[in-house]
Amino acid sequence: MLDPTLPSGVRPVPAVSAAVIKGDRILMVRRRNPPSAGMLALPGGKVETGESLQQAAARELLEETGVLAAPRRILTAIDLFDHDDAGLLRMHFVIVVVQLEWQGGVEGAADDATELRWMDLEALEQDDGEVCESASRVARRVLAEAMSAESALKPG
Repeated sequence: MLDPTLPSGVRPVPAVSAAVIKGDRILMVRRRNPPSAGMLALPGGKVETGESLQQAAARELLEETGVLAAPRRILTAIDLFDHDDAGLLRMHFVIVVVQLEWQGGVEGAADDATELRWMDLEALEQDDGEVCESASRVARRVLAEAMSAESALKPG
């Protein structure tokens, strides 16, 4: 049941995050705008009308980072609530995380990103609060799965 104290104009906004691995690292960006402004998170943004989730993830990744990547699979969906200083709900994002395969590109922070950072599992586990909690959780899972799959393919 909806809370009658919530602002009536707030509706869920479909968005995507791009999980891209290169070697043993995952790409994170420092966000310029809310939600999670100033924090490291997976690259991403709003889905445009008529755009598939996979198309949106590849487009947002390219716009924010210059990285070209091919969508591979949907990983998870996350509710992200953005509140103002008084605690009132400003935005509600439904973020679908898409795993993409790195293909190349010219890396550089742009659009909503102020910094790019490739992070390994150790850096994520030793984070001091610089990485958005939901992005950190997803990134650690994706890296652990990738490392497990890679080790399973190595000759014994």
